[in-house]
Formats: sequence, structure tokens, C-alpha cells
Amino acid sequence: MEILTYEFWARWLAIVIIDLSLAGDNALVIALAVRTLPPREQFYGRIGGTFGAVALRLAFIAIISQLLRIPFLQAVGGLILIWIAVKLVRQDAGGGEGGHTVRQGTTFWEAVWIIIVADVIMSLDNVLAVAGAAHGDLVLVAFGIGLSIPIVIWGSGLLARLMNRFQWIVWLGGGVLGWVAGEMIVKDKIVHGWIGPWAGVLHYVVSAVLGVGLTLLGWWLARRAQGSVSEAVETSGAAE
Repeated sequence: MEILTYEFWARWLAIVIIDLSLAGDNALVIALAVRTLPPREQFYGRIGGTFGAVALRLAFIAIISQLLRIPFLQAVGGLILIWIAVKLVRQDAGGGEGGHTVRQGTTFWEAVWIIIVADVIMSLDNVLAVAGAAHGDLVLVAFGIGLSIPIVIWGSGLLARLMNRFQWIVWLGGGVLGWVAGEMIVKDKIVHGWIGPWAGVLHYVVSAVLGVGLTLLGWWLARRAQGSVSEAVETSGAAE
């Protein structure tokens, strides 16, 4: 396709809009994954995870139409996303005020892996939309997706800093991932066919239950960790 044509730029704009609409979810996952890393590793983790996810998403563009026909693939992706959300909110049980640590945080390579897997899972539906807008032109896809990379990296860095300052953002982040996971499970073609006329209602019920449940899980784990730290400090003080 010629770059200086109206059709090229119209399709490019469509891809940019589709991809930027996902930037919030992607930035959230990245911020949750890297927030326990040292500042320098946070930066490299955001870059490595983002570019790895984009590379895999580009590879999926060519085969996604066939991929989404695999029974239960989207539902399984939703279940994996729930597991990732639980893993990420558990990081919040990593410490209290006094620098005491209850649970070791994510390592650099673990953070990059989480970013890539979560991004690919959450992009299953959306890469299909991008593929449709591009009409098979991978150059156009790369051009459109490339624009969102600096936005996602910058946004995830800001979110990670806010999460380290305001603990409740981590719990809400887990809730957002739970909501997305619920949508993926209910929208799976096989699951949607099973629940039939209840699909519209269950779409919101399942998403809300998972969203609220993971938010409360993050809050409970943080409270339990703070209690453990306080108990350890009291025991140490009594021993002295």
C-alpha cells in the first residue's frame, strides 16, 4: 500500500486508536510487574517487557484469526490472567513501614515474563481488530503499534511510582485485571454459547465479582503482611 494515500492514513489512524485504547491496561500490568524492582531495573523491565510484548503481538497478527477459533483459548487466557493478577497483588505483601520484608518481590526476568504473557493474553481480541483495520499490511500494523510504545513505557513508569506511594492503587490494579479476565472468560465463543441468554448479565456479574474479589484480596494480603511485620517488631523489641 502506498504511504501517501488517504486509505493508508485512515487505516493507520484506526490502528492507533485501537492500540491506544489498550495502553491503559498494558501500562497497568507493566507497573504492577516492575514496582518492586530497583529503579534502574524498573526502567529496563518496562522497556524489555513492552518490546517483547509488541514483538509477539506483531507475530500473532498474521495467525490470530485462526488462533481465536481454538476452543476455550480465550477462557483459558482469562484464567491465566487471574493467576497473574493474584501473583501481582501478592507483591504488596512484600513489606511494611520499617523496611521489613515478608515476601521477596519480583525479579527482573520474572517481571519481563509477566508483562509479555499478560499483554499477549489481554490482546487476543484486540489484535484481531488491528489485523482487520490493517487488512494484512504488517508495515502498517508496526507503524500504528509503534506509536503507543513510548506512551505505555512513560505511563507505566508513572503508575509504578504512584503504586509505591499509594498502596490502594495496587489493589485497584488487581481488580482491573480481574474485570478484564471475567470479560475474556464470558466472551469466549464456547462459554458464550453455553450460557446463551444469560451472557449479557453474566458478563457484568462475573467481571464484577472477579474485580471486587481481587481488589479485596490485595487489601487483605497487605493487612496480613502489615500485621506480621508489627508482630515481628514487637517480638524483637520484647527480646531486647
